[in-house]
Amino acid sequence: MTLADTFCRDALPPPELWPVMRYDTLPELAAYSPRMNCATELLDDAIARGWGERTALISPAGRWSYRRLLETANQIAHALVDDLGLVPGGRVLLRGPNNPMLVACWFAVLKAGGVVVCTMPLLRPRELGFTIEKAKITLALSDTRVAEDCETAMRAMPGGRVVHYGLENEPGSLERLMAGKPLTFANADTAADDTALIAFTSGTTGQGKGTMHFHRDVMAICDCFPKYVLCPEPDDVCIGSPPLAFTFGLGGLVLFPMRVGAAGVLLEQGTPPNLAKGIAEFRATICFTAPTAYRAMGGLLAEHDVSSLRACVSAGETLPLATFEAWERATGIRIIDGIGSTEMLHIFISASGDRIRPGATGLPVPGYEAKLVDERGADVPAGEIGRLAVRGPTGCRYLDNLERQRAYVQDGWNVTGDSYRRDADGYYWYQARTDDMIISSGYNISGPEVEGVLLLHPAVHECAVIGAPDAERGQIVKAYIVLRPAHAPGADLVKELQQFVKAELAPYKYPRAIEFAGALPRTETGKLQRFRLREDSA
Repeated sequence: MTLADTFCRDALPPPELWPVMRYDTLPELAAYSPRMNCATELLDDAIARGWGERTALISPAGRWSYRRLLETANQIAHALVDDLGLVPGGRVLLRGPNNPMLVACWFAVLKAGGVVVCTMPLLRPRELGFTIEKAKITLALSDTRVAEDCETAMRAMPGGRVVHYGLENEPGSLERLMAGKPLTFANADTAADDTALIAFTSGTTGQGKGTMHFHRDVMAICDCFPKYVLCPEPDDVCIGSPPLAFTFGLGGLVLFPMRVGAAGVLLEQGTPPNLAKGIAEFRATICFTAPTAYRAMGGLLAEHDVSSLRACVSAGETLPLATFEAWERATGIRIIDGIGSTEMLHIFISASGDRIRPGATGLPVPGYEAKLVDERGADVPAGEIGRLAVRGPTGCRYLDNLERQRAYVQDGWNVTGDSYRRDADGYYWYQARTDDMIISSGYNISGPEVEGVLLLHPAVHECAVIGAPDAERGQIVKAYIVLRPAHAPGADLVKELQQFVKAELAPYKYPRAIEFAGALPRTETGKLQRFRLREDSA
């Protein structure tokens, strides 16, 4: 198959800037065919394996079998191709809370040879607009309940169209377009290195970075961490809080269980109370969430029976030893910690069972290598702190961003922006972020992005945003603000500024703490010294 839309192929960085990606380290990786569609591997082949009547997805609204998911995805794929003009290589934005229909849309896009760009329902038009422009998206499928902001953002793209789902009989709805379509679909004959999805992450510059992942990458994350560390079984029921737009959630709730014929629970609101309730109601056996949620759920266990759990996975932020120990005391389960990144698609350092060393992130996942380097790229010996560098079957390829590509990939290694210490046994111990990323309750938040919005407020002259330590969330967003003349600091202005940010960005990005200052610390050349603010907040 020749891509009709070559945008993604053209927007990849030149091969010499790619990280080294090896497929000879595990037999599963070495067996990949040059022609591969991950929808075929995960969904169509599930029927061939006899899993058609097994439960694939569970939600409060009911259960979907693998066969129902396949047939729904096939009908959507027909609508995408026949009615909406999707051609191989075309990007489709998906927007909606975690539910089976979102998953069906995800697979349908891939079946048609398209590229999935999944977004969180919390994002505002400003953020959606950047994604749409950066990935040159003209088609979106949105849950009708959260379609308004998507409609607003898509108006800026010539020819842009938003198709709603969740409207059974409305003209123009996805359900109406699907009606009567065949239950079978001939999947696009994609190459293993055709782009399957673009996942956007926030960076230190304040602009989202699109990370491009191939069909082969999707399968590789299914065949490394889950197979060799997590070890899911066909009767497992996976549950968690991350949106499917987060690759942590996509893997844990959809890809990993489907690789073995298990089921995933999809909660539209993955708050700790809802998560604890869902574990009890659906008898979930594996949980994926951030340390913040494990801390919060610890106080809810008297109200909910979570005895069905056999494994818990933590990622998104560092797992404090106190949280690990409290959860083990309460449940008897040792949390599987892990570090991944949107650039790498999923977890690449972790440990489970007897290999867990409390307080450490773990060991390189089979299929991956890791090392620590200094600022010059030289290896750092055991016991010393260095920058984490990893490589394996997945790796960073930024969408049309050579500057960031050169910074993230150095000498064939992915340099993640995290500082670690490696002990004599090869375990990696997290120290801190090496850039200005704020990690709060598992969300990555760009300080400069929040600064950019605050500076739009008429009262703000200068500002700096950092991550301040917080016992509950790990970090909170804290803003230091220098006001313009004629504006006085006070509680009312704090609330006004917080609401201002919430109106422009996803609510989890707003500054929970605001401190008014007479001036910000800067170097003699005028560069902002955020480290001094972080020291003051420590």
